[in-house]
Amino acid sequence: MDSFDPTFHPHRRFNPLTDDFVLVSPHRTKRPWLGQTETPEAAKLPKYDEKCYLCPGNARASGQRNPQYTKTFSFDNDFAALLSAPAPLAPTPVHPLIMPQLSTKDIEAIIEEWIRIYEARGSQTGIRYVQIFENKGSTMGGSNPHPHGQIWSQSAVPSIPAKELKSLKRYAHINYESASATKAPEGRPCLLCEYAHVEVNQPRDEGRVVVLNDHWVALVPWWAIWPFEILLLPYRRHIDSISDLDAPEKQAFADILSRITRRYDNLFSCSFAYSMGIHQRPIPKKQVDATGDDDDNYAHLHLHFEPPLLRSASVRKFLVGFELMAEPQRDLTPEQAAMKLRQCSEVHYLEGT
Repeated sequence: MDSFDPTFHPHRRFNPLTDDFVLVSPHRTKRPWLGQTETPEAAKLPKYDEKCYLCPGNARASGQRNPQYTKTFSFDNDFAALLSAPAPLAPTPVHPLIMPQLSTKDIEAIIEEWIRIYEARGSQTGIRYVQIFENKGSTMGGSNPHPHGQIWSQSAVPSIPAKELKSLKRYAHINYESASATKAPEGRPCLLCEYAHVEVNQPRDEGRVVVLNDHWVALVPWWAIWPFEILLLPYRRHIDSISDLDAPEKQAFADILSRITRRYDNLFSCSFAYSMGIHQRPIPKKQVDATGDDDDNYAHLHLHFEPPLLRSASVRKFLVGFELMAEPQRDLTPEQAAMKLRQCSEVHYLEGT
């Protein structure tokens, strides 16, 4: 029998954040593709579209008219899944400008708006969780080509972040006595602090790290499901929410968001579709048990980027069949995906010569 080769032989990987497994089948990258293909999104859009619901001065579907905004603009979602859920839409007044084409100063303004709404919604009675996310591109269900994100807030912690919080708490309890565990300021071992430390210290040309700056690391996690999935998290210190970021950390946050999204677009020379979400500390309960030891206390700020594209701008990954009925499965290994992203330029393909 041949010796095991993780770049070819099927194997399972464990996700300690969600307590799940993913099946990795690298040999499947060689199979021919005769299935559905996607039409790549137009690379060039007009700076202003009179029919766009999100452009400055235009009427939205609700009948309300947008102001002639010149910076990040927020308003209540006209078709919110949850009532009274403010959503920062149209981060730029220019119709086609996506995040990789924004300056880091413009991205910092978006970050500040995320923080403002996270804190504003969190101060309201009954709110337990504020979920910040973006669906970029029609392939990921984007309903409008004008770049925009959304923020939903609700009275309970949603299933996925709740599952992560329980895993973070379990890890802290299991490893409390370990002298080697990387710990949060309160002295609790932190799974994501420890994981970031391990990844950052791997050889850069063969590990899973894609981009690293002074405060943040972007990597394809060991347990990634989507082909070019990225986990983005602060690694210098334990941070539980965007409200706790200091000025240099915000600047580094904007820098790495720009660098990640530029690499994404450059991978297949297209406006790269993805869903991005921020996971962080829930809004503190008004009352906790006598010990104060609820799951919230173990949060570590991180972002998930989950893009669907697999082989090219027109071939995507589908979560169907085995993935729906058994467990997630991927073809390209996380290490191979990270290498492909590292090899991409940080000069946007539309700006290059």
